[in-house]
Amino acid sequence: MTDEEIRTEQEIIERAKKDPQAFGEIYERYFDRIFNFLYRQTDDEAVAGDLCSQTFVNALNHLNRYEFRGFPFSAWLYKIAGNEVNKFYRKNKGKKVFSIEEVKVRELMEQANDDWDEEMVNRVITYMNELPTEMVQVLELRFFEDKDFKEIAFILDITESGAKMRTYRALDRLRQQFNLRVKYDG
Repeated sequence: MTDEEIRTEQEIIERAKKDPQAFGEIYERYFDRIFNFLYRQTDDEAVAGDLCSQTFVNALNHLNRYEFRGFPFSAWLYKIAGNEVNKFYRKNKGKKVFSIEEVKVRELMEQANDDWDEEMVNRVITYMNELPTEMVQVLELRFFEDKDFKEIAFILDITESGAKMRTYRALDRLRQQFNLRVKYDG
């Protein structure tokens, strides 16, 4: 985000702190991104919708506690959404699911290697679904949500160096498995 976009966003947030109706602008701006983030983690449209609603309700209810810390407001929403997903899986004692979008895997593979085909894309998707949750989370946030390491650290409540290390390890496992040359940008 540009400085101007961040400034505009902060003005909206300050207005929303005084007038909950202004929160609608925030909701409109981020609903699709948060919903898709939740959908990838649940693979269930109804559950993602419920968790998305709860995310925005929680954000509105706690908006007075929000403080700008150098990240876009969306990082705070992703953090709330991630907590909602974790609560959902704890409550339902289910195994966390990641529905990885084929188009995003294609984008990642095109960055890595010109010699990809349908079989390779399907193998990568299958393999990524077998990775530990913490590795998939960092890959999702880094490559599918275009978050920087500072935002990833905030969202996952880890250090920035921890976010870099998790990303490096996840990419290293993909490299070893598929001989990919994925750009790390560390």
